[in-house]
Amino acid sequence: MIGKLTGQLLEKNPPQILVDCHGVGYEVDVPMSTFYQLPAIGQSVSLLTHFVVREDAQILYGFASAAEREAFRQLIRISGVGPRTALSVLSGMSVTELAQAVTAQEAGRIVKVPGIGKKTAERLLLELKGKLGADLPALGAAASAVGDAAADIQQALMALGYNEKDAAAALKALPAGVGVAEGIKLALKALAR
Repeated sequence: MIGKLTGQLLEKNPPQILVDCHGVGYEVDVPMSTFYQLPAIGQSVSLLTHFVVREDAQILYGFASAAEREAFRQLIRISGVGPRTALSVLSGMSVTELAQAVTAQEAGRIVKVPGIGKKTAERLLLELKGKLGADLPALGAAASAVGDAAADIQQALMALGYNEKDAAAALKALPAGVGVAEGIKLALKALAR
């Protein structure tokens, strides 16, 4: 019903935000991965949405990317996984990390998400197999390690307060095959300029 919202960001109260669209304020629940990408209050924001109508509530969920929204939709199709649990999963790991866990059938990575137990993690892996991560290329150990290092460097930069765009730009400037510790140092030097 409501597929996308574009408007002015009025409030940020994790995991909920308030977006003013031409005088109408929409309360939108977002995963933390989207929350960290939001602009400052008063700035324009655009989110893809998923609208849930229940007997006792109508809730709007927002996502920064189509991949996040699709992963959310796949997750809520699983028996016993509601929107809150799906939001927790997407807050605890990126869509790429979730897809890699599904492809490798690693329940341990999903159990690390708060509120997800071993049985739920195994059900997620079983239900999502072939639906999420099927389009990921088969990664060799070296390519996987380089991808993990880049993801770790980017997460470290974002934890230090840089936005995703700046962190991604700093990653592109790094030499291929750089380690996490050295990559963070080099990226910080590049961002300090």
